[in-house]
Amino acid sequence: MASSERSALLTYRLCGGSGEEERGRERGRAAAAATPRKLPTFLGVVVPTLLSMFSVVLFLRLGFVVGHAGLYQALAMFAVAYFIIGMTVLSVCAIATNGALDAGGAYYMISRALGPEFGGSIGIMFFLANVCGSALYVLGLVEAVVDSFGIPPGQEAGTGVHVLPQTYWYELLYGTVLLGLCLLVCLVGASIYAKATFLIFLIVAVVLGTILISFFATRPIGVPIRLPYVNGSEMDNGSFTGFSLATLRDNLRGGYSVDYTTGQMMSFSSVFAVMFNGCTGIMAGSNMSGDLKRPSYSIPRGTISAVLFTYLVYNLLAFLMCATCNRTLLQKDYGFLRDISIFPPLVTVGIYAATLSAAMSNLIGASRILYALARDDLFGRALSLAKKTSASGNPVMAVILSWLVVQLVLFSGKLNTIAGVVTTFFLLVYATVNLACLALEWASAPNFRPTFRYFTWHTCLLGIAGCCVMMFLISPVSASASLGFLLVLLLALHYLSPSSTWGYISQALIFHQVRKYLLMLDVRKDHVKFWRPQMLLMVQNPRGSSRLIDFVNDLKKSGLYVLGHVELQDLDTLPSDPLQPQQDSWLSLVDKLNVKAFVSLTLAPSVRHGVRQLLFTSGLGGMRPNTLVLGFYDDAAPQDGLARHPAFTSAREEVPLGFPPLREPASPKLLSAREYVGIVADALKMLRNVLLARQLESLDKAWELRRAASPPPSIHVWPVNLLRPDSARYADTCSLFLLQMACVLNMARAWRRAHLRLFLCVEAGAMPHAQEEKLRQLLKDLRIQAQIQLVPWDTVTRLHWQMRRGPPGGPAPAGAEEEEDEGTVNFPANATQVSDEYVCAANKLVLEQSPAPAVRFLYLPRPPADTSLYPLYLHQLELLTRGLGPTVLVHGVSAVTSTQL
Repeated sequence: MASSERSALLTYRLCGGSGEEERGRERGRAAAAATPRKLPTFLGVVVPTLLSMFSVVLFLRLGFVVGHAGLYQALAMFAVAYFIIGMTVLSVCAIATNGALDAGGAYYMISRALGPEFGGSIGIMFFLANVCGSALYVLGLVEAVVDSFGIPPGQEAGTGVHVLPQTYWYELLYGTVLLGLCLLVCLVGASIYAKATFLIFLIVAVVLGTILISFFATRPIGVPIRLPYVNGSEMDNGSFTGFSLATLRDNLRGGYSVDYTTGQMMSFSSVFAVMFNGCTGIMAGSNMSGDLKRPSYSIPRGTISAVLFTYLVYNLLAFLMCATCNRTLLQKDYGFLRDISIFPPLVTVGIYAATLSAAMSNLIGASRILYALARDDLFGRALSLAKKTSASGNPVMAVILSWLVVQLVLFSGKLNTIAGVVTTFFLLVYATVNLACLALEWASAPNFRPTFRYFTWHTCLLGIAGCCVMMFLISPVSASASLGFLLVLLLALHYLSPSSTWGYISQALIFHQVRKYLLMLDVRKDHVKFWRPQMLLMVQNPRGSSRLIDFVNDLKKSGLYVLGHVELQDLDTLPSDPLQPQQDSWLSLVDKLNVKAFVSLTLAPSVRHGVRQLLFTSGLGGMRPNTLVLGFYDDAAPQDGLARHPAFTSAREEVPLGFPPLREPASPKLLSAREYVGIVADALKMLRNVLLARQLESLDKAWELRRAASPPPSIHVWPVNLLRPDSARYADTCSLFLLQMACVLNMARAWRRAHLRLFLCVEAGAMPHAQEEKLRQLLKDLRIQAQIQLVPWDTVTRLHWQMRRGPPGGPAPAGAEEEEDEGTVNFPANATQVSDEYVCAANKLVLEQSPAPAVRFLYLPRPPADTSLYPLYLHQLELLTRGLGPTVLVHGVSAVTSTQL
């Protein structure tokens, strides 16, 4: 027993799934599990992150950024970019140190934190970001190769090493070949990739050192620049001036001009879009989380170290470029670092190595995300092919599929063309990572205990704001399209994906807010103006109560709605709680019937004790049931409404609900008539309003309310106590409550076509028109629209007076002085003085009012104080409502109407 109690805690991961999910996942990837994680922090996080950030931007676009933006704006761009990624890195570190990580990097973090809908949609966006990023680096590599070995523009034949044609299709071919090389390395696996990247890292480090030395060692030189155009080329001259104050002054401010590769005019946002691609490598280490020895240890330390180092290097290089190179060289020669180097071939090798490594990093990152998406089955069969792995556990099919998508992106042709799209995708992903961390922090879940503590909800919020602002500054169209695509994916996953056991952050946030607002809901500040019905509907078996459940859902008027059920068992004699297995069936019932209700189940020795428990304990704080709803106690055979309900008759739906079959007509009931009336009396003593619903299962709401017949459906309201004609009043608490409930039903969307008909029972010589006018004024004050119909009932009341053996105003019979105060009016002293003949006449009076309504509301008398009269009381209620169709007997004990603003 103790081991089973501990198992949930032992297998818990905030970013993981349940024990069953984990065991199923392990069975599905046995080959991968056989290969141990083996990458340390430096090789698995620092090296991939540095190489992803030190690639195209460092070697081929940093001069472009500084040349157009100037030193001041370039430093501002770095500050903004690193502020955004700095906030994101803090969020990544917090999530990464809060539980065990698996393959999938950012997708795994977001999906396990925000749930499958948000995680799956962001996973696709991050996959596309990595795919476009890989294509961007391949295009940058093609640009460097063509710059070194391409035939100069305007020449038909090359000379020396310049032998590669520079047309669009040839450049696409070069990109395809280079991408194929990346594919081969990634197919071998993460281990070979890590070894290859370490070798490349050594090369890049040497090249970077050479570049820094070159700024000091190279003498001032002129650099001829050949600019390609559609009809040929044009020559220009750039200058490396060495350290010069004049050069630094010229480069301090921005000087935006036309980009010679795309022909577009540059601006702060377009240059920032290109520059930001040098900052998008922060997830390179997270993407390798499935291959790291200790992901929670390595990701924070490795990522932060790499980000700080790159920030220092970018700022240092920007200053050196502004102090030594004129603007023409910076803007029009993307490969000028090779021209000013003390050893140009080494810089060329470094450019090739860094861009190739970044392309591989993004390709393998995209494949890992695709593999994680496929393994989680969020998209069903669409990604089933990506689940296949090699004998060593490498997701080869995910790598191949990622390679195909990258190949498609290569058709865009130019690096600067897709830079804005890549930046938008990455900014959206970073914003969502911050959102995931913010949600976990705001939810205040006890199990959110990251070992990395250098973050707050303020850093998360700043990261989200920075990402969103820059996303729309760079390209409002791309940002809007990306958000739209994200929304479509989110909705598709919400309606199509299977449920998961990862946990939903929305539930934690809802709990946090609901608890806070429930504490603010002060019952001492209640006012009749804002009263609303809060229903507790007692259900013995939902199979026979589906239409009643739906009817009360219309009657609740945005109030609390609780489905109560009493199980007649003794917990002392049971090994465990029998209600827990039933809970899911009841919640599924609520979902399928589409009612907004809570479920409250209890064990009790009798139904009456169980209802008392629910009346005392249901609800929380200021949200507690104020109205008890019961089905009527009669001998009608129960009918299985669920078997005919549209939610359970679909060809795709079975009836999986674990409710027992209905009681046979000859079988004994679970409670007696005396106990049933006792429940009504208990509720009134506890100051709860009571509704008794009879024949509601015969109410076909869809047919009644949508039929095109004339006149429209109606709701009949009888606000007089038909069992107490000698003290009938229309303005007591119970009558006003009955009017309110009928009005509430008429306000429900489905019942707005129905008309309220209010019946005023009058006797000869009682000035009926004065009574009608008084009632009409009351309805006007209460803002209730209803048609008043006068009903003579002299023939009915005559039977009552004859029974009492005296006319009105004559000597009162014994017991008549037991009149109750207002609010507890009616039945007690009159129980034995109302004959069955009178009650049948009252029933006939109600039944004769045509046309037949959709539902009737009648006054429910208070049960007699003498419990021996309970069976007689129930018998008279049965006679009164016999054959009336759907009828609701109402007794109210609380003031619910207001004429004030």
